[in-house]
Amino acid sequence: MDFTFSVNQLQALSNLLTHPEQEEGELEERPDGGAIALQPGHIGPPKRSNHTADCSIVEPTDVKTIWVEDDVPEGSEYEDIWDTRQQPEYEVLFKQRVGTEDVFLGMSRKDGSTACCEDMVIRINLPGCKSADLTLDVKERFLGLRSSVYKLGLHLPHPVDSKNGKAEFHADTHTLQVTLTMKRDFDFINFA
Repeated sequence: MDFTFSVNQLQALSNLLTHPEQEEGELEERPDGGAIALQPGHIGPPKRSNHTADCSIVEPTDVKTIWVEDDVPEGSEYEDIWDTRQQPEYEVLFKQRVGTEDVFLGMSRKDGSTACCEDMVIRINLPGCKSADLTLDVKERFLGLRSSVYKLGLHLPHPVDSKNGKAEFHADTHTLQVTLTMKRDFDFINFA
């Protein structure tokens, strides 16, 4: 094979192989004073890491804020390891709205899975508490309950409609029952 290169092509190749700051014929020096032999990684301009280009930094709109609200996970104000109040026993149940056509004929394609449920029911046992002692806070993915004796911070398995829920306190069993409607994407099961 016969390779013929012009002077311009050879200079372009030479420019690719040397650093712009480096003089021609000059070798890089190691910290101990020795010369570094050129390796394939030395071809081209020196690589500089620019970490700020990779991160998307969102500046707060108010100059006095020190973080953006999205940086703080929902319900983190309830996670206090120094709080000595005990966590009450609770259970999370899922509830479907079914009619006779669902039960006897199976016309709506619903089954017993949580994907077909419309409501989430949380039952919390609070022995020794009254309804006036309780503070309940419901967010889209978090339920917070506080009293003088108990504290519960529950991350919910599905997003819920935090504005439209129902809470009932059963004084005879000292049980708080919170019913929340789940926010579901419309699909072939949840189309109504």
